[in-house]
Amino acid sequence: MAFGPRLDLRHSQSLVMTPQLRQAIKLLQFSNLEVAAFVEEELERNPLLERDERGEGLAERPAPDQVPLANGDADTAALVSAPTLASPEAAPLDAEHAEEYDAGGPADGVPMGRGGGTDFADDGRGIEDMASTTRSLAERLHEQLRLGFTDRVDRLIGAHLIALLDPSGRLLVRAAAIAQALGIETGRVEAVRRAMLRFEPTGMFAHDLKECLAAQLAEQNRLDPAMAALLDNLDLLARRDMRRLMALCEVDAADLADMVAELRRLDPKPGAQADEAPAVPIVPDILMRPMPDGGWTLELNPQTLPRVLVNMPLSARVLPRSTREERAFLSERLQSANWLVKSLQQRAQTILKVAGEIVRQQDGFFRHGVAHLRPLILRDIADAVEMHESTVSRVTSNKYIATPRGTFELKYFFTTAINATAGGESHSAEAVRHRIRAMVAAETAQDVLSDDAIVAILRREGVDIARRTVAKYREALRIPSSVQRKREKAVPA
Repeated sequence: MAFGPRLDLRHSQSLVMTPQLRQAIKLLQFSNLEVAAFVEEELERNPLLERDERGEGLAERPAPDQVPLANGDADTAALVSAPTLASPEAAPLDAEHAEEYDAGGPADGVPMGRGGGTDFADDGRGIEDMASTTRSLAERLHEQLRLGFTDRVDRLIGAHLIALLDPSGRLLVRAAAIAQALGIETGRVEAVRRAMLRFEPTGMFAHDLKECLAAQLAEQNRLDPAMAALLDNLDLLARRDMRRLMALCEVDAADLADMVAELRRLDPKPGAQADEAPAVPIVPDILMRPMPDGGWTLELNPQTLPRVLVNMPLSARVLPRSTREERAFLSERLQSANWLVKSLQQRAQTILKVAGEIVRQQDGFFRHGVAHLRPLILRDIADAVEMHESTVSRVTSNKYIATPRGTFELKYFFTTAINATAGGESHSAEAVRHRIRAMVAAETAQDVLSDDAIVAILRREGVDIARRTVAKYREALRIPSSVQRKREKAVPA
């Protein structure tokens, strides 16, 4: 047997994930904010990419990727209209403006804005320059600490307490441990803490829920003996045991209802809302409108659609005068720019295609409400649009559609199926949850439905559901058990 070097030629097939393919897949699952950030990075990195600003100054026109769905028809069409330039009326050229009197101008002593305007409408500053800066909760507490205490030791204790706060505003460390760490008497630490209970927002630095609510009630001068007894028995309130609470607080049903309503107006976690950032509004990726013939029109939201162009004139002007290394760099940048434009276009078409099929499948929901939501899985949409399930999953992640019934994430329309009792068409789990919520909302104090009663009603309506499934849906909806609901409805609060 001889050993030695030799050459072999073999043929094989393999699937290779190129960088461009990975980029296209990544763009498909990005949200509109992530896509905008990615495009901004590419604009800074690639000199051959530029932002498409051709739409500025043009009259409003339908987007080229609109998709009208006429009465559930599967055909799609692109609505494109020619741009129209806005032409202002020409002013007469022989007007003697120098001799005209400008009422309210500088001659009348009226201050002028930038550019000569009197209303400061052309001020170059943006709205972000005029927004007020919000201070953090810690900064506000430290300011109150400086104003509330003059002694340096008390200020040192207060600063230590602020540093030990948890996100909800609770102080989980006891005064004895803090005093031992600082080498100070326990009574002095507790005195500073009790004074800081009145800091804004009231209820901070409390050890538990009872002390937090008591501080807020004391600030409102509402901590009477009956309310103190209610705070001592918050566990009974959680179990909706209103009869025992009336006996312990020595009040009637109406007074207890007022006391419970007053507790609900308090803030159990004053620190959680203080530093809360303003909610970012959801910008839908797809806009949906009804058509006069009864169908639906879908279009991509132009605000979330990044538009970029490849600067071909710059490439043609620079390439001939470039060195070999510069030519290689520009060629790679040109290929990357072309691929990005193609990927963005393919992403838009894929989102629109999948959204159109979802609207077609869930037409009953958009016309009649949640009760008509059909069970739907990714495979149903993937088979209809001839795509892979993973592609449909990426398209529906973090994508939102604005409909006449509200703004929904595309994932919302995919729900599991619950079988029908007579072997008919299955029901959507979301529709069943909506039905359970409606039944509980319609309950009276004399007729509180148990889980078994809800199962019986649903089965009469054709839904084959088990009791444990009803209990699971009820807990997911944060609906108490029938025993707790009966106790709560016995004393309206």
